[in-house]
Amino acid sequence: MRFTDNVVVITGVGREEQVGDAVAHAFAAEGASLALLDLNAEALNARASALRAANARVSAYPCDLTDVGQVTTAAERIRTEFGQIDAFVHVAGGFALSGPIGASDPAVFAKQIAINLTTAYIASRAFVPLLKDNTGSAVYFASAAVMPGGATNGISAYAAAKSGVLGLMRSIADEGKSRGVRANAIAPTSIRTGDNLKAMGDQTKYVERHAVADVVLYLSSPAARSITGQVILLA
Repeated sequence: MRFTDNVVVITGVGREEQVGDAVAHAFAAEGASLALLDLNAEALNARASALRAANARVSAYPCDLTDVGQVTTAAERIRTEFGQIDAFVHVAGGFALSGPIGASDPAVFAKQIAINLTTAYIASRAFVPLLKDNTGSAVYFASAAVMPGGATNGISAYAAAKSGVLGLMRSIADEGKSRGVRANAIAPTSIRTGDNLKAMGDQTKYVERHAVADVVLYLSSPAARSITGQVILLA
């Protein structure tokens, strides 16, 4: 198994049938020990229990990923329990329409920045320093919408936030070169999640959750040791 004896930190693993859940199960199936973070303690503990039932080693750390103090405390607990980590995967985030820029609500913009970009920054600040030199990997979630030719009409807040995540990833990739620590991102179109099925129905062309998880695991594995600062489009 590719990740036996590896420790993987994953944010945004609070709900069933979402991306974080699929990524966590994929890592567990490959032998990884997991440290999971999410805002919703009840949902997070439910996901952790399901993984433990499949014989995975899992620890859950409920926290607000926009709160520096809470994330720093969680990172210290993880460092105490596991030591250094092998991979950090930032799945946490969310989508919202903001409408035409002139009619958009600044509160929607602020929330999109908070849940997508601020969480990525605060979590990276806490966990990237824990990544092992020469082998550590960080993976971020952007969006196909912010890739060249992507459609961003009516989603300026989301587009700004996910563009910021790409800038953050590239900075971390540059900083990580001296340590041999890698950072990459994936940019999917709509993923087949429970939330998206409820919002858009089952006739939409989706990227499957297992396909997303496969790419995350590849980018976190030794097979991708020469890949850093890159964005993988999934459509």
